[in-house]
Amino acid sequence: MIRELVIVSGKGGTGKTSVTAAFASLAQNSVLCDADVDAADLHLLMAPVVRKKTDFMGGSLAEIRREDCVECDRCRELCRFEAISADYVVDPISCEGCGVCVDLCPEHAIDFPVQKCGEWFISDTRFGPMVHARLGIAEENSGKLVSLVRQETRKLAEERGFDLILTDGPPGIGCPVIASVGGAAALAIIVEPTVSGLHDMQRVAELAVHFKVPGLVCVNKFDLNLEMTEKVEAYGRSRNMTLLGRIPFDPIFTRAMIEGKNVMEYAPDSQAAAAINDVWGKVMAFPAMNVMGIKDFSSIIK
Repeated sequence: MIRELVIVSGKGGTGKTSVTAAFASLAQNSVLCDADVDAADLHLLMAPVVRKKTDFMGGSLAEIRREDCVECDRCRELCRFEAISADYVVDPISCEGCGVCVDLCPEHAIDFPVQKCGEWFISDTRFGPMVHARLGIAEENSGKLVSLVRQETRKLAEERGFDLILTDGPPGIGCPVIASVGGAAALAIIVEPTVSGLHDMQRVAELAVHFKVPGLVCVNKFDLNLEMTEKVEAYGRSRNMTLLGRIPFDPIFTRAMIEGKNVMEYAPDSQAAAAINDVWGKVMAFPAMNVMGIKDFSSIIK
């Protein structure tokens, strides 16, 4: 059976991608998925070799056929975004793709072609195959692209016999995050020990409850604020969430990124690497994730 672990956070910059990359070093028989399509960066650490590139077709934009237009002005009256000029040319920047003008044009003189919004890729990395994407500048439909990337990742896992998917999810709780959560075996929530970090975690936890996906809590940079770390963990316990552990603040993460490596590769004997290794063991011991025939990690769960 294929299980998917989605690594998420309530905001960007918590270390979510760094932890995902480190997990890639520890996982076996896994496929990587970068679902943070609005600001994808897992590829910076994975150095993927692209094997397949496919256009992502998303929303539509209106195009008036001048030869059929009778200049009745109906489209200009209806357009709330003032995207249609006095000479009946649609501004692609102003057009929101709502389709009102297309549906209500009395002459049916407006086309509504689907637009290319980005690209998605299947690549090889030193840790196994990876599915990732790049959304175009200022393009929408990121939730749809996230769903596509996850579907293709699962399809790839089934075809090649992989039993684990590691997904670097988007930050926040918006549409892309919702698209990355459904159907996952578990969410690993990476939290910073700050007031805003606790608030962001609470929002993600509510999202996990809504979609009936178990949440696992990991506090990154825990030693920057021990009081808030304890509050984060207390909240996790109050919601019956599994506590994965604590990762210390360490400049090694930044130095590793500069070298294009994860911390397990760059400094395998560091305290940060030891903490991540312990967190990974608890992830794999979690009932919904323990499907890989690994050793029993129950002794380290507290």
